[in-house]
Amino acid sequence: MHQELVDRRGWIDQRGFSAGLNFAMLLPGPEAQQLATYIGWRLHGLKGALAAGILFVAPGALVLGFLAWLATAYGETRWVAALFDGFRPVVVAIIAAALWRLSRRSLQSGVAWLLALAAFAALTAFHLPFPLVILGALALGAATGVRFPALFSTGHGTEASGHASPVAATGGNAARLIRLAAVFVALWAAPVALVIATLGTAPWAGIAQLFTKAAFLTFGGAYAVLPYVAGEAVEHYRWLAAGDMINGLALAETTPGPLILVTQWIGWFAGWNQPGGLTPLAAGILGAALTTYVTFLPCFLFILAGAPYVERIAGNPRAAAALGAVTAAVVGVIASLGVYIGRASLFPKWTAGDWTPDVFAVGLAGAALIALTHTKISIPWIVLASGAAGLAARVLGLTG
Repeated sequence: MHQELVDRRGWIDQRGFSAGLNFAMLLPGPEAQQLATYIGWRLHGLKGALAAGILFVAPGALVLGFLAWLATAYGETRWVAALFDGFRPVVVAIIAAALWRLSRRSLQSGVAWLLALAAFAALTAFHLPFPLVILGALALGAATGVRFPALFSTGHGTEASGHASPVAATGGNAARLIRLAAVFVALWAAPVALVIATLGTAPWAGIAQLFTKAAFLTFGGAYAVLPYVAGEAVEHYRWLAAGDMINGLALAETTPGPLILVTQWIGWFAGWNQPGGLTPLAAGILGAALTTYVTFLPCFLFILAGAPYVERIAGNPRAAAALGAVTAAVVGVIASLGVYIGRASLFPKWTAGDWTPDVFAVGLAGAALIALTHTKISIPWIVLASGAAGLAARVLGLTG
């Protein structure tokens, strides 16, 4: 997004992009989609926000919907299972490459590195709640921003915007916020009530409740929501099995759109496995659509409500330092997600205490990482190649 929107097209300058990214990092929900929505708002107001936010999600939703159908309808067949064997290891490489790029851009001081490591340890070793980690980083950045404004905010909040937007210059007011909240409540309640009144509560009420709660209470995007949502979907609601959840994580990482689209995968399984009076296919489509709707609707509320204030926040050295500290902490969060997925993908028997690595998966992850960091091959081609490798390994008897 930075390369396309800042460097090539010049639709937004570096300061505006960084301010929008740091703002999105502070919000519940997927930061990439929220950043796209914010940039669309800066360019064309409400229409731009809706176009950018919806179109950022739509391609991935269609692709993941097709893959969810493939998994539920044909997941027991050998060739589909072989594809999953190839897809999962490449996720580890994608996260590792993304972590390397983000850390080089965001960690500009030794203190920032220490904060990222502290966030990683807090989540991985001490299992602290994610909001607590983010609030701690926010407080640290704000406290140091008075005397050391560049400690975390290097490159943010110190330069004038070269592409000031008339839309971005407009301020917000209380009446506008009230109208936005009222419209949001109506847009959320109407379809949810219609589905429940027509089809009953299971699984539709659970879908609306779980994913709306996740959208509002989980900060840091998908990296924070995954453990909570996976636990609820697998252990509480029993919409899908743990193995299905891991497959969904892998596919959501390797398809277009934000990782939070894995919630759509869960919604599809919820509908497919509890169709009620519908066919499994119709229930799967409805479950996926309802999940995606209640997951992303709050994102538009957050961005549209807060966007008029972003420029003022970014221009404040103390606020910029606080936002920069959050960015540094999120590097640690991504690393903790990499450990979670890497453990499941590369050490398939770790839950039984057996840390013997899957040699094929480790080799495939290593090859994918080399391709990502030393070649110009795009991620979709690497994913397809990994799927082909999974099929070949099954044919040659290298995997079970």
